[in-house]
Amino acid sequence: MLIAVLAGLIVSILYIPFGKYLKGRLAILASLLPISLFAYFASFIPAIQAGRDIHFHQPWVPSLGVNFDFHLDGLSLLFSLLITGIGSLVFLYAAPYLKGHRYLDRFYAYLSLFMAAMLGVVLSDNVLLLFIFWELTSISSFFLIGFNNDNAASRKSSLIALGVTGGGGFLLMAGLILMGHLSGSYSIQEMLGTNEFLKNHALYGLILLLVFAGAFTKSAQFPFHFWLPGAMKAPTPVSAYLHSATMVKAGVYLLARLQPVLGGTDYWMYPLVAIGGITMLYSAFHSIFRTDLKSILAYSTVAALGMLVFLIGIGTSESLLAASVFILVHALYKASLFLTAGVIDHETGTRDITQLSGLRKVLMPLSIAGLLAALSSAGLPLTFGFIGKDLIYEATLHTTGILTIVLTALAVLTNALLLCAGFLAGIRPFTGTLPGHFSQVHLPHGLLWGAPLLLAVLGVVFGCAPWLVDGALLNPAAQAMHQSAIDSPLKLWHGFNLVLLLSGVTLALGTLLYFFRKPSAASLASIERYNTMSPKHVIGQLARFARKISIKYTRTLHNGYLRVYLLCIIVAAILLFAARLVTGGPIRLTIDNLSPVAIYEVVVAAILIAAVYITVTASSRLTVVVATSVLGYCVCLLFVFYSAPDLAMTQFSIDTLTVVLFVLVLFRLPPFLNFANRKIRIRDGLVASAFGLIIALIAIQVLNQPVDQEISQFYGDNAYTLAKGKNVVNVILVDFRGLDTMFEIVVLSIAAIGVVSLLKLRLKATEKE
Repeated sequence: MLIAVLAGLIVSILYIPFGKYLKGRLAILASLLPISLFAYFASFIPAIQAGRDIHFHQPWVPSLGVNFDFHLDGLSLLFSLLITGIGSLVFLYAAPYLKGHRYLDRFYAYLSLFMAAMLGVVLSDNVLLLFIFWELTSISSFFLIGFNNDNAASRKSSLIALGVTGGGGFLLMAGLILMGHLSGSYSIQEMLGTNEFLKNHALYGLILLLVFAGAFTKSAQFPFHFWLPGAMKAPTPVSAYLHSATMVKAGVYLLARLQPVLGGTDYWMYPLVAIGGITMLYSAFHSIFRTDLKSILAYSTVAALGMLVFLIGIGTSESLLAASVFILVHALYKASLFLTAGVIDHETGTRDITQLSGLRKVLMPLSIAGLLAALSSAGLPLTFGFIGKDLIYEATLHTTGILTIVLTALAVLTNALLLCAGFLAGIRPFTGTLPGHFSQVHLPHGLLWGAPLLLAVLGVVFGCAPWLVDGALLNPAAQAMHQSAIDSPLKLWHGFNLVLLLSGVTLALGTLLYFFRKPSAASLASIERYNTMSPKHVIGQLARFARKISIKYTRTLHNGYLRVYLLCIIVAAILLFAARLVTGGPIRLTIDNLSPVAIYEVVVAAILIAAVYITVTASSRLTVVVATSVLGYCVCLLFVFYSAPDLAMTQFSIDTLTVVLFVLVLFRLPPFLNFANRKIRIRDGLVASAFGLIIALIAIQVLNQPVDQEISQFYGDNAYTLAKGKNVVNVILVDFRGLDTMFEIVVLSIAAIGVVSLLKLRLKATEKE
């Protein structure tokens, strides 16, 4: 399993130097990776079907509980096969779809990276490892959604998607760490043994809130759903892959995986059922008003995700089996419809369904794919969607009380709306009269219509022969969520019962909607009038308000003046130190066992005071540099007086070097300018005095504390024996804390390079003038 994830990561890196050679027919070779991985995961089907889970463990950072722990069971196998199977078709489809694109190699690199990240998410047993891959999916999807980076709308959509999913990921990280800390392990399989402890803990509600935030943002649940329709600015292969079978189902996968750990309580059930129900009805309603093919599919995808969250929230064996079936049903028909929409756009130049009709006459194989996918989405008998829809109704009917009526009605209404949306996307463009300007449209490359046709045909094959995937994939997936055997084999026919009646009602309602509700620009405008109340608008307003505050904050505190930065830092330090002094107990103003003051110390102190006065009053830069150097050398003398010659030598070297550098830099700067007036000097004097007073008080408190010589004794005893150095300070800097020093040098080097670059730019600008 680790090999599968690493293969995707390595191949994505290899595309950088070698991807430019994948042009023309050679681009098809990019699909070898997902095809090979699909075959690899398919080889585990017999073991999973027999009830044997596969586990892989490799220590990584064991001290922090972070290990390469991978676990393959029915649920992760289902997702792995979807990721690699549909990924294989998308890789093949992208070769002719993006033929001649100058960034095709970059596209395949991003797609491979995303596939590897998704595999990492669904295979990880360690929640910290899962989070790392979770964030990697957000980053790689950011690159894919914004692939057309010369388009402002694409760039904006990718930023919104990254902002929403990244923010949710941050909260999810807190939830996962909290779960691991409380359960004593970051392994999901080990958390199963402490699930009752977690559910009864006082922080259980907080854990759910954080986990829900991560899952809802990733799987576009209300009110965070708006990023997914906006992400349709991505190329169609990206939409088909990310938004039908993979990324948007990551949140659903997380909820399904944590169902046995956190589920089974009212706090788990009611929020998921409520949010899932609102999302699926709201988005299904919006889907029938859209006129853009990808927009219709985007909103219907959000509705399908809401349906899955809704089913996981119910949490019964019937609902979890329905969820596992619907995951596969939706992936098959939605990927097919997305790929079909991509071909229509590719050949006609438009996705507007008010302008598309009669395309069956020129794109017959594609029309068959669209028809079969639409029928599966509608849940017509002999399609896989029919079985999935029946199981959804079985799940809602097995609830109790008023919930049975409410949830069943909600499911029927949503499915009817989704039927209409599926017909709009899969059937409407191919029916009616072919416009004259589309008469030149021709059947494209076989991979472009072959991929959606294959997926649509599978939806019919699995509908007619559900036993092909029942025991091998779907039942093990449901058992992984339920953590117990589910003896409910999929059947073509369950007899005449209430479920069949509800299916008939759904078909009738959806078909009537399709024939009597015609999408148009006017109807879309009527629904857009209420955008001011939409979550997207509200969150957008909050974002704009935050931006205004940020601009004011930046212009006030980050205005480009170093003296303002220093003032802010010092004032903040004064407040923090003062708060600590006030809350830290009685403040002592005397020092016990203070050594007598020698005359030479008084002389050095007087020189220090004189140097400070000259520094703040001088009008010459050179005078200021000399005065500050005197300050440094006086401090060196104090180190010598108090038996720290090694520290004094280090300070002397640094001060000397600093003075030289100051003189060299100041030599190039313009004459001394006075930016301060009397008020500014008084303000700075008060701030400096307050800071000095605070530091003096802190020093007095520290000197009155018991002295622990253990650390200094260690360095003194081991400086020579371990590091072969007699200067303890130098040994600490270059040996004991050598890594810190190295990074400090790196930071200073980068800063120096930046300064030199700015000076060169200034000199060039001066020369041009």
